[in-house]
Amino acid sequence: MADVLKSDVVVVGGGLVGLSLGHALASAGIETAVVDREAPAVAANDAYDGRAFAIAYGSRRVLEGLGLWQEMGPHAAAILDIRVTDGPSTLFLHYDHREVGDEPLGHIVESRFVRRALLGRLPDRPRLKLIAPESVTRLERGRSGVVAHLAKGRRIEARLAVAADGRNSPIRRAAGIGAMEWGYAQTAIVCTVALNRPHESVAHERFLPAGPFALLPLPGDFASIVWAERSEVAPTMLALDDVEFSATMTRRFGEALGPLRVVGRRWAYPLGLLIAERFTADRLALVGDAAHAIHPLAGQGLNLAIRDVAALAEVIVDSKRLGLDIGAADVLDRYASWRHLDTLALLAVTDGLNRLFSNDVGPVRLIRDLGLAAVNRLPALKRLFMHHAMGTVGDLPRLARGEAL
Repeated sequence: MADVLKSDVVVVGGGLVGLSLGHALASAGIETAVVDREAPAVAANDAYDGRAFAIAYGSRRVLEGLGLWQEMGPHAAAILDIRVTDGPSTLFLHYDHREVGDEPLGHIVESRFVRRALLGRLPDRPRLKLIAPESVTRLERGRSGVVAHLAKGRRIEARLAVAADGRNSPIRRAAGIGAMEWGYAQTAIVCTVALNRPHESVAHERFLPAGPFALLPLPGDFASIVWAERSEVAPTMLALDDVEFSATMTRRFGEALGPLRVVGRRWAYPLGLLIAERFTADRLALVGDAAHAIHPLAGQGLNLAIRDVAALAEVIVDSKRLGLDIGAADVLDRYASWRHLDTLALLAVTDGLNRLFSNDVGPVRLIRDLGLAAVNRLPALKRLFMHHAMGTVGDLPRLARGEAL
């Protein structure tokens, strides 16, 4: 490779969000370079890292539009129903996909299959260059473009840089963009379990005093567990042997699907909230965790990031087609204003629900249980909530509406 690579856009971070953006831009003729620290061979292996993503219906349409869902779909499990319960209460909220149409509410797919699809389509994207393993040591942002200096001595010249380098984004920090953040004193314990009874494509969200416990259907009689536990208790849970750990999970969730049996390793991820003070700076846009991180209840983190990708790609592509400067301030302002409200709304909802349900105060528990039951009996309100969960409301990008970029 030459010492200098010229591109329209340089994306720092080649994870799920950064590579998805690369595919979106390259599919529309935008020369895009994605820089990632991890070698593609490592990212493409079959090792399960504990994560399984909830892909909402709207996000599936984005992935379909980019030609990526065709590789992920065979490994995904449909969510036809969602059942929300509050501890031992007999009151509940039930979402049935038939109330809003014929399509599933979403799908659950392991992260390894998402990565495999993103990497597998690279040969079909001549305008997308993945530079890995490599890292950006310095990003210069000037009036007319950016220069990304790489650790191995090369550099990339582009009109626009995008930070997709995670929650602790060095690019965001170097740009002087602050962030509001706090921890939840909760740790997400993530694993796969084998079920004694079929899950019947039902996703369960069970609120417990320590935090929500989600059971998400996987292909076959398996499910992904996302168990939010108090951070001081999580190490004790993780230290249990498989038999004790499985029994503890079953007590938390209940016997609706029979005894749960852990399969393979367990992972732990600290939980917290983050939102950047702004989503853009001169010649720079933030996407995904570099811009925001939310609580995993309702499984909306990746869906929020996919909407970032679809919106930013649309703004860039439209500007390019009009012959405009894709890194100009007014172009980036369109992206920032478009994504800010959606992000704040979802952040507020997930944070508020976690705080409301992660306690065992009697009067509060009664009010929230009555609230679940009330929503369950109000079809119009329930359908609205279901459309929100599916990612099909609001000012959606073309890809999320099932239209071409």
